Amino acid sequence: MVSSLQDHVTLHNGVKMPYVGLGVYKMTDKDETINAVKAALDYGYRMIDTAAFYQNEDAVGKAVKESGLSREEIFITSKVWNSDQGYDSTLKAFERSLKELDMDYLDLYLIHWPVKEKYLETWRAMERLYNEGVVKAIGVSNFQIHHLEDLMANSQEKPVVNQVELHPHLSQEPLRTFCRDHEIAVEAWSPLARARILDQEPILKEIAKNHGKTEAQVILRWHLQNEVVIIPKSVHPERIKENAELFDFQLSQEEMAQINSLNKNHRYGADPDNFDF
Repeated sequence: MVSSLQDHVTLHNGVKMPYVGLGVYKMTDKDETINAVKAALDYGYRMIDTAAFYQNEDAVGKAVKESGLSREEIFITSKVWNSDQGYDSTLKAFERSLKELDMDYLDLYLIHWPVKEKYLETWRAMERLYNEGVVKAIGVSNFQIHHLEDLMANSQEKPVVNQVELHPHLSQEPLRTFCRDHEIAVEAWSPLARARILDQEPILKEIAKNHGKTEAQVILRWHLQNEVVIIPKSVHPERIKENAELFDFQLSQEEMAQINSLNKNHRYGADPDNFDF
């Protein structure tokens, strides 16, 4: 059971990854990003999730430098974007990300989307980066079961993480089961469905009221009790704090089942099998 903001999942290669981090997608204002990351680190978060596509790696790096924490205390994730996939271009993209972040290594590097006919070569480059020690763990994002099967059949290293859209309207149970069976940690981007679920489901409202919590906190707690890593995004310090106040209550099995019943297999983001790469 995840019981504190510092709790972590041990990935299959032995690397420890926090269960709760800050996502910085769509944080385009540099000062706002720096302030959000520093607020999260001040409050006790120890994981920041960025990507080349977000164009804010430099702000993340600056915030980490200004936080007063050592680099080793913070788990940093970035991702290779679709137009940079392929063997040589992935190696170059990684170097650019390190330069933007002003760091010597990454804790986790992900393939952002499974670009057809490219992700195997991309993965080969990531295996090289992993073997060279400049990234501590490598994984994927938005991979379906068939992508994972293809990748594992044609590679030396198995992904440690699969970061996917996951929330009560898209619970991804078959994918989560597959990942659990293959020791691949599941991480939710858009764990709150970009707030689209909030104030829409009476069940969530009732559970939140019963625990004296917000609907967002209930959803995030549901993720943690499903052993899913979460990276809720916010630029507001008070919301960043609220998104981490998840450890003074526990959902019952009945409440978990009620939230599970909200699944509609509905995506609010892009479909990995029908994505215009």
